[in-house]
Amino acid sequence: MGTLTTAPPPMLTSKFKPSFSPQHKPLFPNRRRLWKKNQSIVPVARLFGPAIFEASKLKVLFLGIDEDKHPGNLPRTYTLTHSDVTSKLTLAISQTINNSQLQGWYNRLQRDEVVAQWKKVKGKMSLHVHCHISGGHFLLDIFARLRYFIFCKELPVVLKAFVHGDGNLFNNYPELQEALVWVYFHSKIPEFNKVECWGPLKEASQPTSGTQRDRQNLTLPQPCQETCECCFPPLKLSPMPCSNEVHNDTYEPIDGIETQQSL
Repeated sequence: MGTLTTAPPPMLTSKFKPSFSPQHKPLFPNRRRLWKKNQSIVPVARLFGPAIFEASKLKVLFLGIDEDKHPGNLPRTYTLTHSDVTSKLTLAISQTINNSQLQGWYNRLQRDEVVAQWKKVKGKMSLHVHCHISGGHFLLDIFARLRYFIFCKELPVVLKAFVHGDGNLFNNYPELQEALVWVYFHSKIPEFNKVECWGPLKEASQPTSGTQRDRQNLTLPQPCQETCECCFPPLKLSPMPCSNEVHNDTYEPIDGIETQQSL
């Protein structure tokens, strides 16, 4: 057999000076610069990432509530938050909003939480979901349209998280999948300050593109004003807002909701 030989590499002379022209971008871009660029849009654009539900990224907390108790007899509220650091969702299932999830400057800046409550109105169960579109600081107002689009795109993932995280409830009461979903969009801008009916939960939790979803031509159900057995929880005990004006720290019950009849 012949022998393999390797020629020595040519020597670089002092005349050879690699350079990058404006038309040629470096192979390895400045990652710090890219990170800063991406960070600048995080507070207003990145809400929940890709519209795909991944059960492995969901953490569920049951806080002072019976997992199997029907929400028509015991208040049941969902508080869902997202971490940009871990890309994980945290779902708290409790009787009232889990305010501890909403504390801190980062959460107040992002306002990407979703809170929801089961209600029984005149004997019919429904799920009332609340999203913060704008209000609180000017960045949210500037990007209100984008936030509305992203929330609409990501809400099926949120609803999937509710169903998966509260699996025992839906296994014991599968009829809750037929309950109507009412979505409250909270905003200081009238165009995005409204309530939409997204239809039965089993359909509302299916993925769709952006705002392309058939809204139901229904009227927001109103609970009885006097003490009754067909509505739950009673108005005086309800931990959720009854309209959609937004305040800095939490959701407040204010009269006067615009109901989205159809698109």
